[in-house]
Amino acid sequence: MAMVFIVWALMAFLAVGLEDSKALAITGSTVGINYGQLGDNLPDPTKVAELLEALKITKVKLYDSNPSILKAFANSEVEIVVGISNGNVAGLIDTQTALSWVTQNLQPYLSGTKVTGLSVGNEVYTGDDAALKANLVPAMRSIHTALVSLGLDSTIKISTAHSLSVLASSYPPSAGAFDPNIMQLLKEHLDFLGVTGAPFWINAYPFFAYKDNAGKISLDYALFKPNTGMDDPNTHLHYDNMLYAMVDAVYTALDAMGYGNLEVRISETGWPSKGDPDEIGASIENAAAYNRNLLQRLLKNQGTPLKPNAALLAYIFALFNENQKIGPTSERNYGLFQPDESKVYSIGLEGGLSATASFSAYTSSAQRRYNGAVLSMALQLLFSGLCSLCLVLPLLHL
Repeated sequence: MAMVFIVWALMAFLAVGLEDSKALAITGSTVGINYGQLGDNLPDPTKVAELLEALKITKVKLYDSNPSILKAFANSEVEIVVGISNGNVAGLIDTQTALSWVTQNLQPYLSGTKVTGLSVGNEVYTGDDAALKANLVPAMRSIHTALVSLGLDSTIKISTAHSLSVLASSYPPSAGAFDPNIMQLLKEHLDFLGVTGAPFWINAYPFFAYKDNAGKISLDYALFKPNTGMDDPNTHLHYDNMLYAMVDAVYTALDAMGYGNLEVRISETGWPSKGDPDEIGASIENAAAYNRNLLQRLLKNQGTPLKPNAALLAYIFALFNENQKIGPTSERNYGLFQPDESKVYSIGLEGGLSATASFSAYTSSAQRRYNGAVLSMALQLLFSGLCSLCLVLPLLHL
């Protein structure tokens, strides 16, 4: 009887440990953060790495290949998407130049740093630079050729981040359709993603939609707060927040072009804590509500109404307020943190971006040590029990 109890206890402990591991994996797989560097007062990258470790954020998107940052995240669990600016795209069309870029800017750091993606250009197809639009996919192909030659193509996926303006129609979600003026360019891009297995990245900001249509759009709907939502008249799917409706409009547009199997990921989303007088809705209260409610959804491994079984991955914009960004006041106030690492506001999510993040990281480490000790004790008890049973069983046959 004692042996049965020991075996049962060990199995129960292992099951709990596996469930805890699964929960941690889910957390790490759905939440990322954009780490911009347009500030003259930002902390050293090593301190940023420590901050993200305490916050349990394991996915980071950069806007360049800063070697100091890549070194700072060496030997960590953080998966990094490296950015390539619009100004560098044209030069990477040449395959030898692309190979040189990879060997100089990526390869030296890959033994310790987990680079999982490359974001080539940003919102290219909704800009005015015709040459940049034409050069984007050829540059991506050349970089991919370089990754293949170095045996890195299976671990590093290449894509580009799109503005939601690539859609000519987004409401209702079932009417999602790409702008016909960029259709041919998009088809080449989507063909590349389909062949290489990379995701389709979208920068999606309910803030902009609300700011421009505050009289027509419910703030609660934009902030994931309780609201009546909307029903898509064609699919009869119910939407209780704007971001998921945006994502499903993209899925609909992709499906209409024959690429419905591509994964849509949110490369940027966020809400500013401060803005100019005409930037309606920009406030600390709204920024905290948006990011807190979004993170609660993401940490549940939740999908959208159209893709309920496909967990949505989103990169929050941004880690820090950046004082050198140009444009309206909001551009310098998307950060969750000030450059001195103090919180702009509290997310209040246990185990995530919250005031208790550092304590949570400590207690999780302590819990792992405790679990290891208990597991060791259980194994010792099991071994002792088996040895005792081996001694007793021969006597039972006498």
